[in-house]
Amino acid sequence: MAERFDVLVQGISEQEALSLLMAQTSTVQRPADRYFAATRLGLSQTEESLDALLTATSKLNIDELYDRITRRKAIESLGRRKDKRAIPALTNVLTCTDTEAVINAIYALVRIDWDPSEEDKDLLLSLLNGECTLVRAVIQAHTRLNIKHSKAEKLIAELCDHEQALIAGAARAYQAKLYGKNELLNPLETQLLDLTAGKRRSAVIDLGDASDPNRIKSLVDAPISMSLRANSCFQIIDDQNQLQQKHVISQLEVLLTDNPKHLKIRPEWQCKPNPEEIERCLSHRDEAIQYGAALSLMNLNSEDCLKIINSMEERLWSDYVTHYYLTCIVGLRQFSEKSYLVKSALAETTPQYTKSRVAAAWACLKLDLYDQLDLLYQLSSSAYWKPLRWSCQQVFARMIDKQQSQIEL
Repeated sequence: MAERFDVLVQGISEQEALSLLMAQTSTVQRPADRYFAATRLGLSQTEESLDALLTATSKLNIDELYDRITRRKAIESLGRRKDKRAIPALTNVLTCTDTEAVINAIYALVRIDWDPSEEDKDLLLSLLNGECTLVRAVIQAHTRLNIKHSKAEKLIAELCDHEQALIAGAARAYQAKLYGKNELLNPLETQLLDLTAGKRRSAVIDLGDASDPNRIKSLVDAPISMSLRANSCFQIIDDQNQLQQKHVISQLEVLLTDNPKHLKIRPEWQCKPNPEEIERCLSHRDEAIQYGAALSLMNLNSEDCLKIINSMEERLWSDYVTHYYLTCIVGLRQFSEKSYLVKSALAETTPQYTKSRVAAAWACLKLDLYDQLDLLYQLSSSAYWKPLRWSCQQVFARMIDKQQSQIEL
């Protein structure tokens, strides 16, 4: 469970979580509370909670459904704790038969910044014969932990043309990041416009792992979830220590303001400019089709666009996808009469609306919403998600400069 969903488990006390974690499923009123308890203990810092997670990882029976899921969540939580004392328990998981638990253990070890022994490296490489998602996790671990040795290089190089895009993309990212073979990333840039949404999304993640700054422009232009692209771009920029460079700031602004006119939208993803079709496409699971609908809203005359916004606001404002796009459009088109939507979005703390807060921050700049400066300042230091924190820093600074200029005039 991603950190942005922590609010879902904060109602469980640590003591409740400890009592639920190893309980017999038959004695628990809501069995799902057991794996929520494992997630809750990932937020704790006590020795008792760490010991409980380690016990769950080694003792729970993977043949019983709720034990198995709770164990997976305990493994994930150990990664969040980033305590190196968890490494022996997590490496033991790599030999178990529960593939999802093995994958969770790999990602947990990456978060802890594991320094594997030669024996551990051999064990990790042995997992390259597993299921597709497991093979991808193994390769990603090599990339993210900078595991560089001849055996891994050879075995992973052989996977660069694998029939599964998830495997081939990860292999190409590994070869590019650790061995400088950046030309292998060219097919991933092409994949950013693939008709299959899953292939586009995996390419975004792989380009982030590859850490080639020359690929940022392609990520900025891709019709894929802004949050996913932002994570990869910040990953590259942080790896290269480029956050203060002017051209990087400019690229990030284009990405985070998310104007669909700047995206490469194929004809297959375009949307007819009528209210029913726009609403249908905004609700589609494929972000490229959502962006096609947002582009139609950008191209409509102001009156027709506002009518659609009014209609969707009344019925669909609580839908987090619609919420995001409407917030975006209001800011991009500078609909000051809808500034109350921007203020509402900026103040929304429910995790699913985090992306909307980014759109709202930039809309504050477009609409001169100076009454939001206090909240922007607060978010510029306290927001968990870096794209939101950075956006608020940029917007707050520019609004202060703009305000100062107006005073001087």
